Formats: sequence, structure tokens, C-alpha cells
Amino acid sequence: MEKRILIVEDEISIAELEKDYLELSGFSVDLEEDGTRGLERALHTDYNLIILDIMLPGTDGFEICKRVREVKNTPILMVTAKKEDIDKIRGLGLGADDYITKPFSPSELVARVKAHLNRYERLTGSEKAANDVIEIRGLKIDKTARRVWVDGTEKQFTTKEFDLLCFLAEHPNRVFTKEELFREIWDMDSIGDIATVTVHIKKIREKIEYNTAKPQYIETIWGVGYRFKV
Repeated sequence: MEKRILIVEDEISIAELEKDYLELSGFSVDLEEDGTRGLERALHTDYNLIILDIMLPGTDGFEICKRVREVKNTPILMVTAKKEDIDKIRGLGLGADDYITKPFSPSELVARVKAHLNRYERLTGSEKAANDVIEIRGLKIDKTARRVWVDGTEKQFTTKEFDLLCFLAEHPNRVFTKEELFREIWDMDSIGDIATVTVHIKKIREKIEYNTAKPQYIETIWGVGYRFKV
């Protein structure tokens, strides 16, 4: 099936060049110049990957990435011309899968797109005969399909929420610091922004715990970090 890509870019000459090269590589491409309209498309249309400029009229790329990542795992490649934006992408834990800096060659863009599509297919595909599943009391985590159920009811998780829950569940009864979790899940040093971990733990608890004040799965070890109890 033809892969469908959304480009949100207000510099139309760059957007058209990106579109031409991606279509030559066999992709179906939609263009959107306005950030607010781009956000609507990203939320309500199924795309295999989104290429997202940061400086946009309407809604900026940071907000689009954040909003999309709240509800979808679609790979997001952010485009920036400024060093400060790279630091924000790294530090804010927005959920972008990668970034590319202007000016870039169209062939580099195509290579990045293909790499992330292949990675996403490996993560969500079902090459294995049986799905890899973790079951702990009423919690069921399907690592292959990247789905979670609590007492038979499916819960929706963002990419990072799922990765964090899965990592903790795979290492039960071991205490991890926030810094360790940030490095493991966001694949970078904390850059002073380990509050991202706290926010994600809170969101996960709201979805899997019966009583967030007395969690039965993810336990806070005060002054140290978090532990998944079994």
C-alpha cells in the first residue's frame, strides 16, 4: 500500500521540492502551508509520517507536534532553521521522532523518511508468530501491537507513555531515578528537564491505576525515583 505523508511547511518552494522528491520515491504527499489547517489534517487524516516545520502561521510546529502526539503515534520529523529550536526539541520531550536542519538535501530527507517508516513498521508490525505480551494482575501490555488493557478495557497511550510503562514493567521491582528513565526513554541526557518524566508517570497512573493516590503498579520511592511493583 502506498505510504501517505503530510508536509506542513509555509515556504512553498521548499514544500514543493520535498513533495517532488518524496513522490518520485513512491510516496503520496499532501501539503499544508498553514499550521492550524495542518493540525486539523494531522489529527483527522491517517498519515504514515508527518514532516513538520517549526515556524508556521497559525499554530506553530511545537504545538502541532504536542497535540498530535497526545492521540497518535505517527512518526514526526521536525524541520528547523535555528539552533535554539533543536535544543527545544531535545529538551521539551515533545515526542518528535527526529529533526532535520535547513538547508538539507532532498535525498537526505527521503532517507530519513524511509528510515523512520521502516522503524515504525518494525515497532508496530506482527512479524512474530505470537505477540510479546506482559500480563501483571489486571494489566495487559501487548509489546508487539503497542496496546494496553486494564481489566479488559483498552487504554490509549502516546508513544513515550507506552515506552516508559513497558520499560518499567520489563524491569519489575527495580528502582530507577528520573534521570535514568529520561536517558532510557528519551535517549538523551536530561538537560535539566526531568520534570518530563514526572508528567508522563502521572499520565500513565491516571490510565492504569485504580487509585492514583495509592498506586498498585508504579510506586514512588521518595528521594530516589520509581519502581514497578509485581
